[in-house]
Amino acid sequence: MKPGRALHLTEALVARVERQEPECDGGRGVPWIADEAFPRHAARLLEEAGQGPIWTFAYGSLIWKPAFDPAEAVPAVLHGWRRSFCIHLESWRATPEEPGLMLALARGGSCRGMAYRLPDAGRMEAMEALLRREIGYEVDLASVRWLKVRGERGPMRALVFYAAPLDPAIHLCLPLEEQARRIARAAGHMGSCAAYLHNTVRHLEELGIRDRYLWALQRMVAEEIEGLQGWPV
Repeated sequence: MKPGRALHLTEALVARVERQEPECDGGRGVPWIADEAFPRHAARLLEEAGQGPIWTFAYGSLIWKPAFDPAEAVPAVLHGWRRSFCIHLESWRATPEEPGLMLALARGGSCRGMAYRLPDAGRMEAMEALLRREIGYEVDLASVRWLKVRGERGPMRALVFYAAPLDPAIHLCLPLEEQARRIARAAGHMGSCAAYLHNTVRHLEELGIRDRYLWALQRMVAEEIEGLQGWPV
């Protein structure tokens, strides 16, 4: 991280709210993807990809925790989409009692991230691993899309997760202040929303990617955590 770019949301602040809650289903009331269905969905996406290299665009946790060993990794820009904590979350990093938010892509602006190329050998295994890591519900498959991103060598087609259309039952457009309030408090069996935000912003900074929205959000989340007294109760 460059000098003068120290995060407000430090590991010490994240530690104040980091915890693991009992696992719950989140109460969405929609079908999970059956275990035996993942290979079918992976095969469909590989067929849609056609011949040539297969890429996926990473803008959040895939940057710092990819689901497979990439054959190649290059900086890339997705135009027309921007990062947004806009998915209502009651499991994973939240609970129904203390809901959080999950990062996705919303229309407008642009998003700098990384494009990862699936290995030529073992594409099926890599694609299935991506789906198992990123998608839990059948309804979420509608947000898995092939979009054009621009890398150092020109445009490429890449698989992108959680780009609209999103399930209207969970798609939120909250003010930044409410986003910060939720992220500062929510945690589930996978840890806290604050830890996710911290990891994402830190790794983006290490790659030289400054997302103004996330930078402002991490500062506000830090202020929220600093103001919490006796948390969690």
